[in-house]
Amino acid sequence: METYTAWKSLITSGGAASAWQRFYVYFYQSFIEKDRWRQYLEGVGRTLYVTALALMLGVVLGVIVAVVRAAHDQQRPGRRNPILGALNLIFRVYVTVIRGTPMMVQLLIMGFVIFSSSKNFALVGALTLGINSGAYQAEIIRGGLMSIDSGQMEAGRSLGLGYGDTMRFIVVPQAIKAILPALGNEFIVLLKDTSLISVIGGKELLYAARAIVSRTYEAMFPFLGAAAIYLALVMIFTWLLGVFERRLRQSDRR
Repeated sequence: METYTAWKSLITSGGAASAWQRFYVYFYQSFIEKDRWRQYLEGVGRTLYVTALALMLGVVLGVIVAVVRAAHDQQRPGRRNPILGALNLIFRVYVTVIRGTPMMVQLLIMGFVIFSSSKNFALVGALTLGINSGAYQAEIIRGGLMSIDSGQMEAGRSLGLGYGDTMRFIVVPQAIKAILPALGNEFIVLLKDTSLISVIGGKELLYAARAIVSRTYEAMFPFLGAAAIYLALVMIFTWLLGVFERRLRQSDRR
């Protein structure tokens, strides 16, 4: 602490400080002084919380949209269900609008227009991220469902299974193995996109780094620290995804 105080005084007074002294002072004030490392940990916790909420919402929306659109596309000629047609049109508009507009714009609209009176910025951010992710997941899941040979559906129906049971026990398990890498990539993108909620006041990892910059007037170490934490989180989840994929492949061999 005495070394830090002395070297910080040297730097602030304009003295000739070495590169090591500057590195030590900037690192210390960005991570150690006043237990600022706790702010990064709190930011990581909020980031994972927002990611989990957005992921759950995105999966629910993605599955619903994908199943409805796949069911609509797989209807036999002359047997068109008008309810499916109306839902398919609504979901097509949803997917087109969400995928066709920037995430930042969606956050600003949700934070400052639709939910302008809300103070729970993290929840608003999670809701926006979930709606956005749902559109991308819907297309990924729909592509996986449509990639399964139609004979699989016909085989299930010939065994007396209904449409729902055929999808549940025959089509979906095969589709999951095909779409898992793409869904994993979407989850990683979602994790990194949580950094955008700081523009509407959401408190997560980047918000913590920006708060430290505003106190220390030194941006390099806080932002590099946040980037390193994001990289570590992505590497951990990539490894977990790889483990899950290997277990699925092993189950296929048995």
